[in-house]
Amino acid sequence: MAVIADEIDPAFEIVQPASLRAPFLFNSPHSGVVYPRDFVSQSRLELPMLRRSEDSFVDELFAQVTRFGMGFMRAHFPRCYLDVNREPYELDPRMFDGRLPAYANTRSMRVAGGLGTIARIVGEAQEIYGRRIPVDEAIARIESLYKPYHRSLRQLMVQMQRSFGVAVLVDCHSMPSGCQRDARIDMVLGDRYGTSCAGIITDTIEAELRRRGYSVVRNKPYAGGFITEHYGNPASGMHAVQIEINRALYMREATYQPSENFEIVQNDLLEVALALADVPHLDLAPLRAAAE
Repeated sequence: MAVIADEIDPAFEIVQPASLRAPFLFNSPHSGVVYPRDFVSQSRLELPMLRRSEDSFVDELFAQVTRFGMGFMRAHFPRCYLDVNREPYELDPRMFDGRLPAYANTRSMRVAGGLGTIARIVGEAQEIYGRRIPVDEAIARIESLYKPYHRSLRQLMVQMQRSFGVAVLVDCHSMPSGCQRDARIDMVLGDRYGTSCAGIITDTIEAELRRRGYSVVRNKPYAGGFITEHYGNPASGMHAVQIEINRALYMREATYQPSENFEIVQNDLLEVALALADVPHLDLAPLRAAAE
């Protein structure tokens, strides 16, 4: 359930098992539901429309991995307030009152589409703001939320790599059922066309999902965002893969409620995670050797 609050505290959550048994971190950067009161009041949209960009319940789908020795991280702030799956300064100058820093990326395709680090639109191109935002406010969001989030994410990955020789980030997302031409697609796996992680990782996830009856495609329409690209560096022992889940599988999109199939999908995804972390099944030795 979405919450309107005076502040977001804590901004994000890291849940580590008592004993980390496998080098896997599951991350849900877009499932936050704590909406700052000032943000809601300055938006021209009602809360239900602002929620259109949420990866609703994705954190709950994956949170059980900590029971089996894997790490988990999630944002509490909403994506339409700040998107950590972007470069730190992908900003549209038309949105802001004041001069952006010279190093801001104002010309990316994501900025042009209204979906930069601070989004201009939500849903079907609905403008979020009725007026320009002070530049200082934008920078404050990046300094107080974006940078601590990525600093912690990087630290977790480095710690896993030091402990296991490799680190694997599974970036967890959802997609609206109406966003694709083929409604039969259940999951999209993004590995930046094979560059962000070893093929055995994506192959294993796809095989395990298909074995449970899900239709799976790779990299189209989602090849992985900034997080997958930025943290996926197989040559250094860092691997990242993105998973997009069709929301119709597990929730009622119009009312933001879990459906009767929620636990089925949740259990299936847990089984996939366990299969992925099963070292005899997923031989990590070649991955470690490649990073040495």
